[in-house]
Amino acid sequence: MVEWKPRIVAFLCRWCAGSAAELAGISRLSYPAEIIPIILPCSGRVSPRLIIEAFLNGADGVLIGGCHTPNDCHYISGNFKAFKRVYLLKKLLSQLGMNPMRLRIEWISATEAQKLVRVVEEFLNEVENLGPLGGIFHEKA
Repeated sequence: MVEWKPRIVAFLCRWCAGSAAELAGISRLSYPAEIIPIILPCSGRVSPRLIIEAFLNGADGVLIGGCHTPNDCHYISGNFKAFKRVYLLKKLLSQLGMNPMRLRIEWISATEAQKLVRVVEEFLNEVENLGPLGGIFHEKA
């Protein structure tokens, strides 16, 4: 019997969270292979459609990694846009029958490779405890 492992899509800002992922690799820090990193110019470019499509295409969780703090965004307001979208999407996902804990946003500096690894491992464990996402937006009983 094959043990189930969650699939996590991680949308990472090129300048900070994405750079932290690269630094983790250079530093030989390992994080679970169930994470599928997608590097984007800014967390503000992660549209609700991308998140929904990730879930529809088999992701059990979605992680968004943005610049170190909302005030430090390289594109000025990108982190604020991402935060507002995640807030609204969590409400929507809940109404659709999905646990909103399957969507997470974190602020990670380019120099915080260890934080990225910790966040990825924590999120993977949280999603693993929730179990597989059964059907379209419905938790398995």
